[in-house]
Amino acid sequence: MAVYVLVHGGGHGGWCYQRVARLLRAAGHEVYTPTLTGLGERSHLLRPDVDLDTHIRDVTAVLHHEDLRDVVLVGHSYGGMVITGAADRAADRIGRLVYLDAAVPANGQSLRDIAGPIIDATRPLGRVVDGVEAVLIPFPEAGTFYGVTDPDDVAWMADRLAAHPWKSFDQPLRLENEPALWAIPQYHIVCTSTLPTRDPDQVARARAEGRLWDIDTGHDLMITEPRAVTDALTEVLSA
Repeated sequence: MAVYVLVHGGGHGGWCYQRVARLLRAAGHEVYTPTLTGLGERSHLLRPDVDLDTHIRDVTAVLHHEDLRDVVLVGHSYGGMVITGAADRAADRIGRLVYLDAAVPANGQSLRDIAGPIIDATRPLGRVVDGVEAVLIPFPEAGTFYGVTDPDDVAWMADRLAAHPWKSFDQPLRLENEPALWAIPQYHIVCTSTLPTRDPDQVARARAEGRLWDIDTGHDLMITEPRAVTDALTEVLSA
């Protein structure tokens, strides 16, 4: 049995992992799907000081209070920023890091630095929500923005997506314990369509080491291809 902590991306919540979590639990694994402050069922906690550091603390708090060890820590999209920071702060609790079509930041980088054109394109579409500059404002067909095409899934997402605090996309990640962080084995599960946008050396190295899986689907692959994602997460344990 393994322990998985699945961290969502921008505008989402722990809810987006329902299908993958169900499959992993059915296979006997322990699964946590925390929701970051200001999002999902915690959207009422959105406030001006919510930033990347807040979300990193969200995850490290789960690791600490649940006393989790040898964790497979998974981050989707913006969640790659969060899991990198959490692993830096709590490296002794992490056994593997999995980047699920996610940002893979270096020290001092923000999500805006990594995916500038995409992130900047969302800012004019944002607005101030309860005194917070927010982006990824939900709308009925917002699921299509994340590569989801099934009408039932798009409707399901429309009821759950939330505005995301811009500050967390703009804040640089500050690493404090890089030797321990980068000693943790890293794995990459990506959408085939995003491979050309990724660091070719990183992709080649991960592929050569058997630590890369690509799935031909949209960005929200945990929703569109839960079985393929679950299979890859299981294979991570022996890769």
